[in-house]
Formats: sequence, C-alpha cells, structure tokens
Amino acid sequence: MVNNIFTLLVIVFIFNIWSSEIQKFAFSIAAFIVAIVLATREFIQCFIGFIYILTSRPFRIGDWIQVGKYYGEVHSNDWAKLTLLEVNKHDYQYTGKTLYVPNSQLITSVIKNLNFLKRYAMHHFTIVRDDSVNPFIFLDTLHEKANLYCIEFKEVAIRYNQLIENRLDISIAGPEPHIQVSTSELGDTQIAFSIFCPTEKALGIEQKLTADFMKLWFENKKD
Repeated sequence: MVNNIFTLLVIVFIFNIWSSEIQKFAFSIAAFIVAIVLATREFIQCFIGFIYILTSRPFRIGDWIQVGKYYGEVHSNDWAKLTLLEVNKHDYQYTGKTLYVPNSQLITSVIKNLNFLKRYAMHHFTIVRDDSVNPFIFLDTLHEKANLYCIEFKEVAIRYNQLIENRLDISIAGPEPHIQVSTSELGDTQIAFSIFCPTEKALGIEQKLTADFMKLWFENKKD
C-alpha cells in the first residue's frame, strides 16, 4: 500500500510538472485533426453522397436526370463524382458535353429522375402572332392535324402514359394533343401546343404544326 501510494504521488507530481506541456500537446493534436477534417471535407462529403446514392437509389445507369440546373444521362458513378452526358432539355438531344458532378452536390441539390423523357415527352411549344386573325376559326383544323401526326404511335402513347401515371402515382396530361389560345401582356395572340409523343419525333411534329399554323394564319389574314 505504501508503494502504491508513493507511485501515485510520483505520477501526480510528474503530471503537475508536465501538465502545461501535455495540454499544449493535446491542443496540437486537436488542431491537427481539425485541419485534416477541413482539408478533406469535400472528399468526406463526396463519400457520404456516394453512400446516400447507394442506399436511396434515385437513379440508375442510363437514366435521364436533373441535378440542380444540370440535365443529362447517367454514365457512371463512383465514390467521388457522378458523370453525366449532357442533354438539352429543349430539344432532347445530346450536346456532346460530359458533366462531372461532385457527389457532395447530390446531398444538397434536388435530384429529378427524367427517365420517362428518354422515350416519350410532353412537348410544349408556343406560337405568338399579332391579333389580326382570330385563331378559333381554324382551331379544329389544327386539332385534326395534331391528331394525324400522332396517330401512328397513339396506342403506344396511351400505354406509356398509363405506365408513367401508375409508376409515379400522379395524373399527367396526354396522350391526346392539347391546343390552348391565350393572349400575352402586350395583347398578342398565343397558341400553346402540348403533344405527348416519342422524344425523337417531338421537334419534327413541332415543325409540321408550326407550318400548318402559319399557312392557316396567312390564308385567313388575306381574307
């Protein structure tokens, strides 16, 4: 017992002598650890983002997605980054650019899965003209033209539309074409088209309907 007490006193004495040095050493270790964490923060966040993607699986390789303001097809994903093949959301075409999105952004940004746009899209476009012609005169003709251009894939579009609604548990417009007439703040006439069609045919149908509209517009303007 005497030996144990003596040993304890020696330890306490040494600790009192070296207490300031031990405290400085502890602060140095803590500062070093904080510096390491700050220096590797982005890598840690990227790794956490990678774990988040693995567990939640909001997309798969080949899906079309939107991350923040970026659109593209998922090419690959590793612990550091997500690789996207950029897609133009207006014409559904590949731009030829490759996007590298750090996994850290996947935690803080909204991820939208746009995979259904890869095959079919609800394509919207608007034609603006002056108020010299009443578009309701030939609106039925435009409806007939839109249905004519969509008839070849109508049955597939109906099934795909139902598939999307069942998978997302929401109701979406389509597959019938929709045409809406309105006016702008300047008083011009706006004709908005909504066509549910195969993605690769969207721009072609838009050009055909635009040509039909212009033809009917100028025919009635002459009258």
